[in-house]
Amino acid sequence: MTTDEVAALLVELTAELAKRGRAEAVTIPIVVDSDIDDASAQLVIGLGNDVLSVPHAWDQDVPDFSVAETRLQGYLDDIRPSTTAYEPRDSIETSDVLEDPDLDLRDFAR
Repeated sequence: MTTDEVAALLVELTAELAKRGRAEAVTIPIVVDSDIDDASAQLVIGLGNDVLSVPHAWDQDVPDFSVAETRLQGYLDDIRPSTTAYEPRDSIETSDVLEDPDLDLRDFAR
């Protein structure tokens, strides 16, 4: 078992990798038994690999997997396309071209 946050990131990461036709090996923190600390699982996720996330009752303290969450979120951010908006330059050069687009062809004559 792992935390809800790690599971959600794992599902998102699997989908993003599959969209790009890729598969990757990742290590996630898990809880096997309430007495064992620092357990982990290695998974291959992405294209051709299904990930199943199912809620499970847990009556112990929720483990702190924030380091793994940050690592998985960073990896997810790295493979997602950027959503930077395009902003046209506002300058004299670009406004001149837009206001007077015709060219004087006689300047190109031999």
